[in-house]
Amino acid sequence: MHIDLFSPTSFAHGQPHDQFRWLRERDPVHWQEEPGGRGYWAVTRYADIWTVDRDFQTFSSEPTIMIADPPSGQENGGLGPYKMMLMMDPPEHAGFRKLIRNEFTAPAARLRAERIAELARQIVDKVAKKGECDFVAEVAGEMPSYVIAELLGLPLDDGRELYKLTEVIHTAPEALPPGASAEAVGKMFAYGMGVVAEKRARPADDLASKLLAAEVDGRRLEDPEFLLFFLLLIDAGGDTTRNLLAGGLLALMESPDQLAWLKSDLDARLPGARDELLRWTSPVIYMRRTARRDTELAGKKIAAGDKVVMYFGSANRDPDRFERPEELDLSREMPDGHLAFGAGPHVCLGQHIAKVEIDAMLREVLIRMDGFELAGEPEWLPSNFISGPKTMPIRYRAL
Repeated sequence: MHIDLFSPTSFAHGQPHDQFRWLRERDPVHWQEEPGGRGYWAVTRYADIWTVDRDFQTFSSEPTIMIADPPSGQENGGLGPYKMMLMMDPPEHAGFRKLIRNEFTAPAARLRAERIAELARQIVDKVAKKGECDFVAEVAGEMPSYVIAELLGLPLDDGRELYKLTEVIHTAPEALPPGASAEAVGKMFAYGMGVVAEKRARPADDLASKLLAAEVDGRRLEDPEFLLFFLLLIDAGGDTTRNLLAGGLLALMESPDQLAWLKSDLDARLPGARDELLRWTSPVIYMRRTARRDTELAGKKIAAGDKVVMYFGSANRDPDRFERPEELDLSREMPDGHLAFGAGPHVCLGQHIAKVEIDAMLREVLIRMDGFELAGEPEWLPSNFISGPKTMPIRYRAL
């Protein structure tokens, strides 16, 4: 078995479950070479990933959650000593997370459910009668772009354009023109500075205004800290929803019996089905940690400073955790849960609102459209970080 979890080509048609399976069985903490880098430990079993993600005293989110170390001077988008919340450890991480936590609790997400359902209707209204569309661009990507724009108090169309920048940021550098990723980050920060000026001049009841008025350790956020928050919210606000909706519909098209079962009692079965689709697709491929000290994991000696990379898609197909893990079963009960949202102190803050978005969009699509079939081969995002179709042309009929 040829193992290469670094190359985006391994993820060109979804996650490399054949490689994950081989590694879980034979080398669950595997040394992966990294062209241009120093290599890293690839962790593929559920239990080991659960341990790493929760033990922040041993496995740090600093200096970055990405595999590649940033070039000198370009850390955090070139903003010097300032850090994105994802790249902090407790207790610093907890202080910054607290600034936005109340906007993303389960009760707060439920309060937005009616508006999110209205957005879902508007999105499907535009495509239902067409009979053909690019499901990613015209359906799956619209909802999270609109919701995060509303949360931040931005025009909805701007949310869509900003998410296009995050798609560039997630694309493997070798699949882009030189400097394209840094240019996308620069455009995001330039837009964010416009938001700073607007919200300071005319604060409103939105998350951007609240962040600019918030305090950490008795002080207001500095502009670079706001920009990193802004980038994180736009970036993470769309990943799981967009890629779950597209990858999930593709999985349902490939399993018509499961789709029929779901539609036969949609409202009752949707929450459980959504969690199984999250397990199945695992839109966020990995997160990196860095060992703070010498340690051991699954019999491997890990040295202080080593990179340790958790592969969530592998954990979610681990037969030690899930029965029949290679089978899509929308009726599956998961008392122990999947790891599509991670675990520990960095568990996805936006998971509750993502679930509301996913449920609203899947429900609207499945009650308004039927007879799904591919109208062309899906093109996957060329990335070893985010898994999902970049384009997915489909045909269907309106109900």
